[in-house]
Amino acid sequence: QVKLQESGPGLVKPSQTISLTCTVSGGSITTSGYGWSWIRQTPGKGLEWMGVIGYDGSTYYSPSLKSRTSISRDTSKNKFSLELTSVTPEDTAVYYCARGVGLYESWGQGTQVTVSP
Repeated sequence: QVKLQESGPGLVKPSQTISLTCTVSGGSITTSGYGWSWIRQTPGKGLEWMGVIGYDGSTYYSPSLKSRTSISRDTSKNKFSLELTSVTPEDTAVYYCARGVGLYESWGQGTQVTVSP
């Protein structure tokens, strides 16, 4: 059974960068056919898909966040990461990592990130 766990700071100041890591156990992020997504949930917008990194390292981003989002991975540690730059209080959300794109087989528990001075 694949398990995912998000980690990162819970408080970020405006204009700074949110940096989160998802640690995966029970399965490899390089297993063919799988994508690994970042999704966030804000009080006003509900669930928002941010982007995905594929098993081959390819990346795709939500058009609305593409200019500020970067997803990378460390295959030696079976982790993938999210960076969201130039954040504002509107980026305050619970951030999730998940296996899949559109349909998600496994989710992390989520991590609250608050953007505040």
